[in-house]
Amino acid sequence: MNEQRQAIGFYKGLPIEDSNSLIDLKVPQQKATGRDILVKVEAVSVNPVDTKTRQHHPETKEPTIIGFDAYGTIEEVGDQVTGFSVGDSVYYAGTNQHPGSNQAYQLVDSRLVAHAPQKISGEEAAAMPLTSLTAWEALFERMPLIAKKDANRGQTVLIINGAGGVGSIAIQLAKWAGLTVVTTASRPETVEWVKKMGADIVLDYHQSLEEQLKAQNVHTIKFGLILQSPDVYLPQLANLIAPEGYITAIVENEKPLPMGGLLKAKSITFVWEFMFTKSIYQTDDMDSQGKILHQVAKLLDQKEVRSTLTLTLKGINAQTLRRAHELVESNKMIGKIVVTGGFNTK
Repeated sequence: MNEQRQAIGFYKGLPIEDSNSLIDLKVPQQKATGRDILVKVEAVSVNPVDTKTRQHHPETKEPTIIGFDAYGTIEEVGDQVTGFSVGDSVYYAGTNQHPGSNQAYQLVDSRLVAHAPQKISGEEAAAMPLTSLTAWEALFERMPLIAKKDANRGQTVLIINGAGGVGSIAIQLAKWAGLTVVTTASRPETVEWVKKMGADIVLDYHQSLEEQLKAQNVHTIKFGLILQSPDVYLPQLANLIAPEGYITAIVENEKPLPMGGLLKAKSITFVWEFMFTKSIYQTDDMDSQGKILHQVAKLLDQKEVRSTLTLTLKGINAQTLRRAHELVESNKMIGKIVVTGGFNTK
């Protein structure tokens, strides 16, 4: 193994059009100790959190390497690692506390890792970890829904922005768990996609959600999942969600929201979901992320859910990753984008 590893990173947050926004690098190789495993990265996915982290990152003397979703093969295991061996294929989303997956060899805490699905490709697996963890935690940990096939029949969830990465798997997990799924989309291609994911009712977000629900004879929704613009959608969901219902959001509001005025009268529970909370704070249930990914791998292999991969780019290098970031930043992506084909940085 070389003492230097290929990587893609940056020294300051720059617009993606700038050629220095992501650059090819060589950085020192690392060794696996303790609970860490060293993974030879073979495919990575790009999420909105990747682009936001890059855009707003302060200038640093050492290069910053981001990237969360990854699929790869274990090269080394630390002396406290159990359940994994050299040569195992794994997938994970990692943490925002350490260098990310945009490097040929990455150290990652084994508690955040699961064996990869066996019946889909590495690219399809790489598309899934961050969004699956976010959707699973939002549905089954932040709200009192049961993570079991058909266990929530009779309940309805409204998912704002069903065609994005999180929405695409949230629809599928909710359907697997027995919920009726209402979601939002407007373009013909996004409407087609969310229906393909299993949505029962699709609302045009350019029109009144309340009037469309009435037209569909939907009168009671207890669960709401906001995956876009809480400034716009929290006031609407506060009106639509039933008394004593639940709303989970994954994106921050831009302006202060009158939470008491919106939610108090109905005793609606509002909660944030942030997939990195467990690794940032080393929570007692941090290993649940590896367990969740194990469950998702089983569902993928059993075809209970499907990979949300929609675009694959070849060659893991700065140029290709800049293109992937550009596509994600366009806010027009349907599903997930993955970069694979080996590291070929200059």
